Amino acid sequence: MQLSDLLILTLILFTGTYWWHALGIKEIAFDASKVYCEKMDVQMLDDSVELRGLWFKKDQHNKLKLWRSYFFEFSSMGDQRYKGRVILLGSQVLSIELEPYRIS
Repeated sequence: MQLSDLLILTLILFTGTYWWHALGIKEIAFDASKVYCEKMDVQMLDDSVELRGLWFKKDQHNKLKLWRSYFFEFSSMGDQRYKGRVILLGSQVLSIELEPYRIS
């Protein structure tokens, strides 16, 4: 086994580990969005969230973490789609926002 093989193997393991962790974070964003939509009495559409932003930011303890922004769609009356956004820092949900929408 050469050094280049070891480097490639390490890169593959790192990528796989990041992908696995990112799926877990996406699940946290999805669950938080779904619960929030139920609380606000709107319907989350497509049962999915989409990563729209990724950046490094520091938390309240000055530790560097990944900041993620996920978008999702919801409907208040079933006839129009609106956008919502959930923000995470690491695995902690910072905020969930909904576009202004019609109330029945």
